[in-house]
Amino acid sequence: MKKDLKIALVHDFLLNYGGAERVLFALKKIYPEADIFTLLFDEQKMSEWFDKSSVKTSFLNKLPNFLKKRHKFLLPFFPMAIESFDLSGYDLVISSSSIFAKGVVTNPDTLHICYCHSPARFLWDYNERYLKDEKIPFFLKPFVKFIIHKLRIWDSASAERVDFWIANSNTTKKRIKKYYKKDSKIIYPPVSLKECEESLKLKERNYFLVVTRLSPYKKVNVIIEAFNKLELPLVIVGEGRDFSRLRKLAKGNIKFLGFLPDEKLACCFSNCKAFIIAHEEDFGIAPIEAMLFGKPVLAFKKGGAEEWLKEGINGEFFESQIPEVLADGVRRIQNGSYDPKTIKKEAEKFSFENFKNNIKNFISEL
Repeated sequence: MKKDLKIALVHDFLLNYGGAERVLFALKKIYPEADIFTLLFDEQKMSEWFDKSSVKTSFLNKLPNFLKKRHKFLLPFFPMAIESFDLSGYDLVISSSSIFAKGVVTNPDTLHICYCHSPARFLWDYNERYLKDEKIPFFLKPFVKFIIHKLRIWDSASAERVDFWIANSNTTKKRIKKYYKKDSKIIYPPVSLKECEESLKLKERNYFLVVTRLSPYKKVNVIIEAFNKLELPLVIVGEGRDFSRLRKLAKGNIKFLGFLPDEKLACCFSNCKAFIIAHEEDFGIAPIEAMLFGKPVLAFKKGGAEEWLKEGINGEFFESQIPEVLADGVRRIQNGSYDPKTIKKEAEKFSFENFKNNIKNFISEL
């Protein structure tokens, strides 16, 4: 690739450091001179990974913080905001997208590659459940449905602006084909984590661990209900609007640690007995991070987990999102015998070096 190529990385939001943001950070490491464009940027939370000087934000980022923290109210304005970015001076645009980033407008001679984390579930297959989970008042539902309808039309149209697609898993590849009618190449995201510093180690050990955003879709309530009955230690790491509700639901054997930096998160992985994921993930970076520490994973048998979990080797599946079925999976994990070295070897397939080589090779071929 030419060294003087001018590159832009476009991402939906930089408000929390989750799986999609880890992918963007990896892309920035591969292309350190690239500029980053995003709709909203929380400098306080994200400055550890993304330097403000290289991040360009939309006009919506000038709004008051109380609105930015409730950015779902801004949904009708995001398509216009993403289209307002001037990318005319760039040779290559890589959008890291779950919905809006892929909608940037580029010149005809600019190559636009979309690394797709997933077509927006709340617009497509999760639409009806989204309306229920959000507990939208009945008198507002027609208005919300109208907005979702308009966004779905825009989402389909904006997919035509992408020249080439990369999917983060076979699950996402199928959804890109179904909703956008586009072919894509699978490049699994990179997974890495810092070592656990001795001074940061937790007192607790052999607990089950959950690391996720606390929202209804993540089904953390199912895990809590199962552990309320099992009375086994459970640690939950993450933030989200469901935090208060879930905390009230949990008994004394369950601890909430909120957001943790990578150093402390590494210690959580190091000390846990196993990791639990109760929702359908398109890929699932957090459980792979647990595997890097040799920990088995109990996962809902759907989506990306079916691509990396081998029963009896690096974990177990459960097939229904109800507490009793999940509890049975916990018992199987407790009774199972797993080799930490084998689990770690499975996780190392998703290294940064593999990701870097796959991305560079793909772009070079184009």
